[in-house]
Amino acid sequence: MTQTLGKILRPTIGKLFLIAFKTRLHGTQNIPAGGAVIAGNHVSHMDPVLLWCGSPRPIHFMAKRELWDQSFFRWMLPRVWAFPVNRGGADRTAIETATRYLKDGDLVGIFPEGTRSEDAQALGEAHGGAAFIAMRAGVPVIPAAFVGTEDVLAKGRKLPRLRRVTVLFGKPISPEAFAEGSRKERVSAMTQAIMESIATELERARELH
Repeated sequence: MTQTLGKILRPTIGKLFLIAFKTRLHGTQNIPAGGAVIAGNHVSHMDPVLLWCGSPRPIHFMAKRELWDQSFFRWMLPRVWAFPVNRGGADRTAIETATRYLKDGDLVGIFPEGTRSEDAQALGEAHGGAAFIAMRAGVPVIPAAFVGTEDVLAKGRKLPRLRRVTVLFGKPISPEAFAEGSRKERVSAMTQAIMESIATELERARELH
């Protein structure tokens, strides 16, 4: 039952959302058939919503644990394949959950900035969670760029506006390319590479938008 609602919503309400916000998806061929972390910039609550709707395959998202304090979200989020994470530090349970999904061949969505950015034109400071989990599971990270979601639902705005959105997926970043140094150094190097790739895809997405 927990999985059924998501399977119903994606091809129905999900498709309507993509149409309503004129969502254009580019680079979906870069998402592999097996497990992968999708890591993107984060400027709006619409980022995970439209990625969930438009991803070629179902995607699991980490969502802040505080949402589970509200009865509706506590019921709804597991049914759309989300799982809780404590954002104050390393959440071992969330890491293990994400790793299990990835090793099972699923997609996991993580926003390296950890929260929505105030500036849609610039990336915020990144946390190492996406790189750490990808290394732990032995799967690639797919950089994703969102353009237009800040116009649909800007931070502080309560109701969305119908605006065009562009989502661009970049080339996979393999953890195998970061084999030298301590684990902390490898995670840091991969995190930097992820953010640089997201920045590159953002420039490309703005041109396509």
